[in-house]
Amino acid sequence: MYISLTAVQPRLSNAFFLITRSSSLILIYKSLYLIPIPSWVSEMRLLSLWFWKDFSLFPIAKTIRNTLLGIVFTFFSPRMSPKKSKNSYCKVENLEITPDMSVLDLPDLVLECILERLPTEGLCRMASVCSSLKKRCISDHLWDKHMKYKWGRIIGPAAYREWQWQIASRKGSIFSNQGKQRGLMGYLTLLWPTALIRSSLGNIHKKDFPPVDSVMSWYLALESGNFWFPAQVYNRENGHVGFVLSCYDAELSYDRRTDTFHARYPPHGRRASSIETGVTWDRLRAPPVDTSPHDLHISDCLNELRPGDHIEIQWRRNKEFPYGWWYGVVGHLETCDGNANYCRCHESDTLVLEFNQYTRGSRWRTTSVNRKDHREEGKEADGFYGGIRKLRSNEEISMWIKLWPAEVLE
Repeated sequence: MYISLTAVQPRLSNAFFLITRSSSLILIYKSLYLIPIPSWVSEMRLLSLWFWKDFSLFPIAKTIRNTLLGIVFTFFSPRMSPKKSKNSYCKVENLEITPDMSVLDLPDLVLECILERLPTEGLCRMASVCSSLKKRCISDHLWDKHMKYKWGRIIGPAAYREWQWQIASRKGSIFSNQGKQRGLMGYLTLLWPTALIRSSLGNIHKKDFPPVDSVMSWYLALESGNFWFPAQVYNRENGHVGFVLSCYDAELSYDRRTDTFHARYPPHGRRASSIETGVTWDRLRAPPVDTSPHDLHISDCLNELRPGDHIEIQWRRNKEFPYGWWYGVVGHLETCDGNANYCRCHESDTLVLEFNQYTRGSRWRTTSVNRKDHREEGKEADGFYGGIRKLRSNEEISMWIKLWPAEVLE
């Protein structure tokens, strides 16, 4: 029997025939000499007609089709002889098609490739079909990729510790009642197939959720907005002039309806904590150092700093306030004309820091710190300068340049 490869794609493009008849899947099975059909497929026939009637998996079917086509052309091409390649067909002997084949009949390698290409919503939907797919779809290695892609830039060690504390305490966790909907349940109802939700929403038990210490649970907790995690916000309070070119610690909660965040800032002296809404992704980052905003960062770069280096320095208005990180550059001493051939500023114990977003003559324009014995320096009138970190990556520097104010500050 001969089957043209050009006939594979239209057959796979129809999700119903892909899932239930699977003649093209057997073609892959026969040709790639992969492992035998699993014996546990009899547990449940996947994606039967009642499911298709209530819920569509066309995005998932499209992913399955594209994955299978990639495997077909990757593995078939080297095995074909030149003569067969010209005619674009391959020979399949003793081909047997049964009407009750399912996607669970796929070899493990093929099924794993499909699951790796599904979006998070697709993994949640597939996990709700049967226990065999659930075990695969909640695997940490599948969700690690999604976690790093979406959350990796703003999730740091402090956020991970907060999540571990939530797991250990089991109090105020993502499974507790918050508002009108249960935390994680409110999000799962948006992802789980509508047919299953309608039939069993009132009877979902704890065992139906992914393990609380799994990457999937952490991802869904972040998406739900019920898990507040520590991160840092550039230009806090919607770019208030008093915080331009600064980055402050806050607790963040995601709002998936607007794809933005709520930022809860700690109290400043007698000022109560404030919440800013609508914080966009481009204003967020994971804390670059694991230092509390109330603690002095121990500077380890002072001896290597030279004029022109980009830095961040801790600053706070008074000792009741938490530190924020402020952007600046290393400047020259007053006795230096800036000529690189004769500059010896890096040999001096005095380190000049410039904040060029402020106009010349402003008291915020420059400050000096002791290179050898720098701790916290300053006074109540001008605030207190804390630890310094050197910016070593172009990505960090370019982020500050993008935030540069349109007008010079007073």
